[in-house]
Amino acid sequence: MHRFEKAEDWAKEFDDPARDAWQKPAEVVALMKIAPGMTVADIGAGTGYFEPHLSRAVGPSGKVLALDVEPDMVRYLGERAKREKLANVEARAAQLADPGLGDASVDRVLIVDTWHHIDARPAYAAKLLKALKPGGLVVIVDFTMDAKHGPPKEHRIAPEKIVEELKGAGLPAQIATESLPEQYIVIGARGAT
Repeated sequence: MHRFEKAEDWAKEFDDPARDAWQKPAEVVALMKIAPGMTVADIGAGTGYFEPHLSRAVGPSGKVLALDVEPDMVRYLGERAKREKLANVEARAAQLADPGLGDASVDRVLIVDTWHHIDARPAYAAKLLKALKPGGLVVIVDFTMDAKHGPPKEHRIAPEKIVEELKGAGLPAQIATESLPEQYIVIGARGAT
């Protein structure tokens, strides 16, 4: 597994303003259909690139759980939330095989540029299903096979494979229509019951 220690070093890349052009955070957050008061988990939150966007979307009555497996990223996330006055953002450590979310505790799960790092993805998807409230969504954003950014090609996953992995865990999924130049979005939904 690739390690992402030294958060300050990664912040230069992860929070580069040029990323907005290809990552399109506003479009990603809009596709998540977040309502004020929701709880959103950002798994593999890194340096917190999506946190300001998610914080605004859930509003003061909502909560953003910024999860990462790297202790230094969790430290950085917590400091960023304080620095940027994102009072509804909570930085938490997660395990590689378990996001550590309670049953039916979140409305939305966002996983950006991280799904390809997870080893036992079908088992992980089953844990996400349990963590979702009825009607909840898992939104996975990852790199296309021919993207200029992202991991080496051998580490990339076709969106159809992610749809299959989510469906196998009981999360009906589909590839979203979006306009990201380098990435695709897969959305898995837990039923309303």
